[in-house]
Amino acid sequence: MIALIDEKLLTIKRFEPKTILVNEGNIPDEMFFIMKGCIRAWYNADGQDITLQFFFEGDPATSLESFLKNTPSTINIETLEECEVGILKKASFSDLLKTNPKIRELFYETAIDKLFIYSNRLLSLLKDKPFLRYQQLLAENPGIFQRIPQHYIASYLGITPVSLSRIRNRK
Repeated sequence: MIALIDEKLLTIKRFEPKTILVNEGNIPDEMFFIMKGCIRAWYNADGQDITLQFFFEGDPATSLESFLKNTPSTINIETLEECEVGILKKASFSDLLKTNPKIRELFYETAIDKLFIYSNRLLSLLKDKPFLRYQQLLAENPGIFQRIPQHYIASYLGITPVSLSRIRNRK
């Protein structure tokens, strides 16, 4: 999607690891297009952070519902690596959706794809055993353990780091 956006509308910025781009409770007015690095979305559940999603190069990242509806974000968006991102302001994004049919179509397709991904992830968390969720994650993203700390992957899979370590040692 970033390739279709006029570069004059984007601000390119670098962020250090562990930088919070969107804070839970705030209303974001920016969408981040990852050019380099990795970002995660997470929320706080009684003092424990739960990882919802990872974003990699080429992905847009923001608290989408909050961004689109002007409601406080229920999640945090945080860099995991040094990141270089293109930042698009909400007003520019809204203008692009109104004036650029290609952007509007791509956004619609991306939103539908994400809906299917989230639906499948929810079903997997409800019905699949942790080992199967682990195998699916590796099949979808084989290099994930080289980039993401194990405790975040465990949180994403809905298991403890100890359980993940046991699963990884099982061959």
